Amino acid sequence: MKSFLAKLTHKITATLDCFDRVIFKGHLRAISFAEGLEHLMAQRGLKIKDFKCFAQTHSDQLILRAKTVAAKLGRPYRYLPRRIRKDEEARRIAQQLGVTKGLICIFSELELCPAFKIAWGEGRPRIAFTRRKCLCLYYYFLHPELGLIHVRLQTWFPFVLQIAVNGHEWLGRKLRQRGVSCEQLDNAFLKIAHPAKAQRLADTFCQQDWPKLFESLARFVNPLLGSLLRPHGYYWTVDQAEYATDLLFESRAALGPLFRELVKHALLCLSARDVLGFLGKKLSGHFKSDVIHDFKTRVEGMRVKHRVGKNWIKMYDKFGCVLRIETVINDPYGFLIRRHGIRNGQRVIGWFGMTKGVTGLYRYAQVARSANHRYLEALAVVHDPAPARELMRRCTRRVERGERTYRGFNPAAEEDIAVSKAVLDGQHCLHGLSNRQIRAALYPTAPRDAATQRRLRARTTRLFGRLHVRGLLAKIPRSRRWRVTRDGAAFLSLAIKHHEEAYVKTLVEFAA
Repeated sequence: MKSFLAKLTHKITATLDCFDRVIFKGHLRAISFAEGLEHLMAQRGLKIKDFKCFAQTHSDQLILRAKTVAAKLGRPYRYLPRRIRKDEEARRIAQQLGVTKGLICIFSELELCPAFKIAWGEGRPRIAFTRRKCLCLYYYFLHPELGLIHVRLQTWFPFVLQIAVNGHEWLGRKLRQRGVSCEQLDNAFLKIAHPAKAQRLADTFCQQDWPKLFESLARFVNPLLGSLLRPHGYYWTVDQAEYATDLLFESRAALGPLFRELVKHALLCLSARDVLGFLGKKLSGHFKSDVIHDFKTRVEGMRVKHRVGKNWIKMYDKFGCVLRIETVINDPYGFLIRRHGIRNGQRVIGWFGMTKGVTGLYRYAQVARSANHRYLEALAVVHDPAPARELMRRCTRRVERGERTYRGFNPAAEEDIAVSKAVLDGQHCLHGLSNRQIRAALYPTAPRDAATQRRLRARTTRLFGRLHVRGLLAKIPRSRRWRVTRDGAAFLSLAIKHHEEAYVKTLVEFAA
């Protein structure tokens, strides 16, 4: 993304590559398949027909434990009959109760989950995999290292755990612990005192010992690990990883006009081949997924999403002053990682398909960061319209200098277009322009008497003042001549073009 940063280096205060929302899932390998669950029941002398009662008993134990813990700690336990923004509600409860660490609340909600049932048929009944609705418990914590997290426990076999962690919140706590000044709002940084130090800390996210960190949380929410499921433990995987590249702009005004142009370019100019290239893939006959471009206007602003199968790249702004490019990986199997694998019947180290194991989290970061940077490099061709918009505002609005007021230029007015044509006349390129030359061009039929010429000379002097206070004309030193500035050439030529072409064409189409 060097080209993109080089064009906007005066507007960007910092950049940060960091994990955003990462969803980890814990699976009990011993009972994640039907045969393992049947073996567990056989160890306890139970028959397959007893499964429903067996599962319901332990499900009730988990629910009762959640209610007991909530009551003991004085935290709310709430059943949610409909979907709400649970993270926002948990933050509100934490603020209301003054919770600074530990359990905040517990929500319960019916959700569709992978589960088991009794399959009746020929021969003996058996345990079969299915998807069914079951009660899920959401434990919300303020963790000393991870900040606000939730631990979701499925209360029916196989008791899958889900833990959602926000990398920006984790990084914010790390920065504050090390005394690095930063301004954080929600899951974005608006200012960072030491961007290089923040980046080094962000890179250590994937190096954390996540299984060890999650072990105590798992045993807190699932007491069956100490009884029924002993000595089994959870195997942790990455179910979804969001990796963001944030560009921190100095203000809303610096990003706003540019962001609209970036959105337009992303929707109109980026092809399916481009999006696949960002993700390190090629468009070939073997590619069978869809590439979908999606645009959405939200309360927070505009968002562009390029979806490739179950993975996607998003571009949106945070709070008007942070440009975020974010790669979301739900299906890692199409990417490669260097690991042990079987090739030609032998175990070797080579490039094989990625898996969801938590040890491969570093590779998620590498793939996503490369995708984000390629995306930004593709956007480097977009020009920032902010200077042009500022020039347009400066030239069309009334300007006050001391006790004098200079009216703005109107590109639709014949009088102002005549001024533009006179000032931009090619004969002035070599030696500049003078009051007499502009008078002759604007008032060719005016009388030649002294009084009229004196009046027109004063009018032209005021015209030069209007152009000069807006930076469209500059005085040539030690002379009475003027030259047209770069801004003047840009604005005046564009005004002529729009007056002669765009306005007329629009009026003709409207009249037709």
